[in-house]
Amino acid sequence: MSRVGFRLQPVISLVGAWRVWERNLRVYKRNWKYALLPNFFEPVFYLLGLGLGLGAYVVGGGSFQSGYAAFIAPGLVAASAMNGASFETTYNVYVKLRFARLYDAIVTTRVNMEDVACGEILWAITRALLYGGAFLLIALFFGIPLSARLLLAPLAVALVGYCFAALGLAFTSLIDNIDLYTYYFTMFLTPAFLFSGIFFPVEERFPAFLVAVAQYTPLYRAVRLLRDLVNGSGSHLWWDVLYLLVLGTLLAAFAISRLRRRVIA
Repeated sequence: MSRVGFRLQPVISLVGAWRVWERNLRVYKRNWKYALLPNFFEPVFYLLGLGLGLGAYVVGGGSFQSGYAAFIAPGLVAASAMNGASFETTYNVYVKLRFARLYDAIVTTRVNMEDVACGEILWAITRALLYGGAFLLIALFFGIPLSARLLLAPLAVALVGYCFAALGLAFTSLIDNIDLYTYYFTMFLTPAFLFSGIFFPVEERFPAFLVAVAQYTPLYRAVRLLRDLVNGSGSHLWWDVLYLLVLGTLLAAFAISRLRRRVIA
């Protein structure tokens, strides 16, 4: 069995993580119609309502020279990936952890809690790719320019999914009441969605200290990364990749450690 470890603990089985991912896929195949459509259409409605509706009143030029719909589309791709990954490692993982007690049963096999956590993150990345990738195809009809760098967009979507999957899993590892997700989504993800540069350039509207706060949020980096790939420009691309990768890895390590103590203790 192939294993990767850091100081021997925690030890992660790639086969075990794959089995967890595979189980989630089998469950998803039975329920995909109910799980896919609501999360997929939410950003589409934003693109239609704001991109085409409000966008008709937005004067072109500057950041909007390609049209307002083309400006917000890459950010909505990032938001789709965020939502797909976040719901998977918050509510879905919590139900398995606390109500179904699924993980208690899994760890009695050769699959350990580290494998479970990695499998859940891999599945959340898959969900992010489903939502973000599908929305990216739709966004092509709204003025996104075609370029060679656009082929890298699915990798960026996966990276965004990884970071937010780890973030959601870290939050899940800390809470003992499912109602606390209200704070996570309302007080963190919603402000991030509104003020991370999806709908307007925050640098042009906010004072410097608020811009600095926004720039250190993962969704801001995700939006800028997708926008740079779509537009074929941007000097921050690799810094944004590094930020999302490092933050996601640190959060994943924290979440794995916490979940192991919760399930095994």
